Amino acid sequence: MTEFDRDLQSIQEARDLAKRAFEAWKQWSTASQEQVDRVCAAMSAAALTASERLGIQAHEETGYGVAEHKHLKNIFASKNVWESIKDLKTVGIVGHDPQKRIYNIAWPIGVVTALTPSTNPTSTVMFKILIAVKARDAIVIAPHPAAAKCSYETARIMAQAAEAHGAPPGLIACMQHISLPGTQALMQHKYVALILATGGTPMVRAAHSTGKPAFGVGPGNVPVYVDRSADLEKAARYIVASKAFDYSTICATEQAVVADKPIADRLAALMQQEGAYFTSGGETQQLRKLLFHPDGTMNVATVGKSAAYLAGMAGFAIPRDTRILVTRLSQTGKEEPLSREKLTTVLGWYEEEDWEAGCERCIELIQFGGRGHSLIIHATNQDVIMAFGLEKPVFRIGVNTMGTLGAIGLTTGVMPSMTLGAGGVGGSITGDNITAQHLFNIKRLAYELSAPPAAAMLPGKPTGGPTAQEIEKAVRDALDEILNTST
Repeated sequence: MTEFDRDLQSIQEARDLAKRAFEAWKQWSTASQEQVDRVCAAMSAAALTASERLGIQAHEETGYGVAEHKHLKNIFASKNVWESIKDLKTVGIVGHDPQKRIYNIAWPIGVVTALTPSTNPTSTVMFKILIAVKARDAIVIAPHPAAAKCSYETARIMAQAAEAHGAPPGLIACMQHISLPGTQALMQHKYVALILATGGTPMVRAAHSTGKPAFGVGPGNVPVYVDRSADLEKAARYIVASKAFDYSTICATEQAVVADKPIADRLAALMQQEGAYFTSGGETQQLRKLLFHPDGTMNVATVGKSAAYLAGMAGFAIPRDTRILVTRLSQTGKEEPLSREKLTTVLGWYEEEDWEAGCERCIELIQFGGRGHSLIIHATNQDVIMAFGLEKPVFRIGVNTMGTLGAIGLTTGVMPSMTLGAGGVGGSITGDNITAQHLFNIKRLAYELSAPPAAAMLPGKPTGGPTAQEIEKAVRDALDEILNTST
């Protein structure tokens, strides 16, 4: 079969799944809250039961990350996400303001197309299916080709559980014949109402360019500032563990340490005890060439790989217990490739004289590649913490936590999510952690509170056109001209 035939097959599959999802949604849009919650609870339980197996499958299929960490992400996406939305009302009257006499009524969006990545495939599929079905939407998954099998298996398990508990067939689907034309056909299909995009920048841009409503994410070039007031032992432990978690495949993972100068040496020593290896100048140059192509694009062969694997690729030796590679840097921007987002176990390192200079360095990193996404700060000085909170152009600022697990809502109070909005500054429609609340609309039933002003009830004087007398005179003049001309 030719490549062209595969594209046609993918396009046809997209059309078929979208049509079937729309028919299923017409039934599901009338489901009761009890029916919705019963189906979602069953899907959550089924996904949780399969979470370890799916984590192993995702690791084996993509070659990214750590199977045990993908298992943990699957638990988060099935159990924690469901627990965060299970009490959310998504059917009927969901709010009432007796003083303003307004009733808020939930209204589902329709068919959602969900683009899912290769870095967090099974967990993202779990998460998106749960929030869509909870909002009474249908969903069709368009997975990354490198994670097609594990993504389909995740969707199949959840669809099977949903249908066994009353959901109509076709409500949950996943493409198996993956191609760019097929994914574009799905996004552009007349029955698709919204696109939920998690993936690389080109695919997110494609989602926004369809003319349909779209929730997309931006790249996460997350700096972590460590202040002189920080608990350095905790900061070192968290930074290394977070960067090493699933080999840095979550977009909220720390990408560069910005260390306050007086504590920089102590922090570096503590991080070395946790398994950080600080590369030499020559080794850093080798990593620059390895991780990025000359045009600045990422070398996908290095994504989600261990420190030992990367060092071997680059051609230098590291201690056996190394968990991450740390590169000392002095510049930010195109002239320094390692100041970019690195979806692997390489961490940048900067030293600044005080928190004000550290603040500026963090902003440089964010503006270069992570606008609107996330930032981590380790400090106990509340004035410094609040200054970072008020000044940074990001929408998730984690305090004394792991970037990887804090931004997604596992170790903090933000909404549990695998899709993190970057706001207007990052090219997204929202800076929220996307959840079920974003996948249904609200109708407002509003009663009159006061009578209209008296002036609004008056007929008023006609303006902008001729009066009846002016029209009559114009007609008479025209007739007189005709009569005079004829004689």
